[in-house]
Amino acid sequence: MSARLWRRRPAYSGRWEAARLSPVVLTVLIAALAFSTPREIAFSRLLPAAPALAAAMWPVIPTIALGAFCLLLMIVLSFFHTDLGTQYTSAAIIAVTLAAAYGSHVRLQREEILFQVRLVADAAQKVLLRPLPRRIEDIEIESLYLAAQEQARIGGDFYEAIGTPHGVRVLIGDVRGKGLSAVGAASAVISCFREAAYDEPDLRGIVHRLETTVTRHSAAFPDHDQPEHFATALLAEIPLGGGRIRILNCGHPPPLIAHCGKVRVLEPAIASPPLNLAALIGDRYWVDTVAFVPGDQLLLYTDGVSEARDHAGKFFPLPDWMRGQHLEQPRELLDQLHRDLLQHSGGRLDDDIAALAVRCSGVEEGRESSA
Repeated sequence: MSARLWRRRPAYSGRWEAARLSPVVLTVLIAALAFSTPREIAFSRLLPAAPALAAAMWPVIPTIALGAFCLLLMIVLSFFHTDLGTQYTSAAIIAVTLAAAYGSHVRLQREEILFQVRLVADAAQKVLLRPLPRRIEDIEIESLYLAAQEQARIGGDFYEAIGTPHGVRVLIGDVRGKGLSAVGAASAVISCFREAAYDEPDLRGIVHRLETTVTRHSAAFPDHDQPEHFATALLAEIPLGGGRIRILNCGHPPPLIAHCGKVRVLEPAIASPPLNLAALIGDRYWVDTVAFVPGDQLLLYTDGVSEARDHAGKFFPLPDWMRGQHLEQPRELLDQLHRDLLQHSGGRLDDDIAALAVRCSGVEEGRESSA
């Protein structure tokens, strides 16, 4: 197991490889100071620190080997300088090395467990947020997902895009809450959408089924910190043949559309309730229809994008940012959004981020690109 985990260590631009050499560098530094300074200073007493440091990043056997080398080095020093307290320092090196070896063993066991958990999380993410088709009919689709926590794999943000007999149907949303409960609710919504998108002829029928799913999930899996789950969601439908797009916004941040060289925020004409709140504020759902012709681009996103803050607490100016972009390809647009979000927030994200870029390429354009 030690050798396997040793090989799995990622190289973060060479920084991890340099850090692994720090116990050796520390040993050489202490040895050089011990030989070059008067014995009264006794730098040799710092030698136990080297195997202790090695336990944090080395396997068991290299840690023991370094401790043995430090012990040998202490014995050699005793021939050059007397009255160094060799027996006490040697005993300390042996004790620290044994403790470091045990600590290295425990660390490797935990890393193995963490590695297996990440494998499961990666598999869960592929099921929950499976790779979207980059093109459905004449519609190009690209996705972006960023976790607020660096080691996180999945969260409460979700999206999906499916080609159906009714047209291309897209879903993006955000479950309020954190942890596994939010992931479970997001999974339930996506699973329901994947079925309902094919069956329901109207977006209202889909959202009613999503509402029922979230309500049942909240009742079956109650959260002590959050008695009821609820989720914002936005459904979009591009009928076969294009020309327009239908949008049903259930309390979600309004999408942006680049149409005829202008960027517009698509606020809903009438607000629709978030999922699982229809019983409290009514179940009236309103579908807006806007033009969507070849060359138009739609940006769907969660509130982690629009509410990303800089060091002064200012939100990311998404509409103004969109107006300054002249990128035709959805992938380029999302890559630029990724870079600018990280720059705006100083590399730290306070919330998960999900975004979809949907572009109408048109029949003629699609034929040219395929040729």
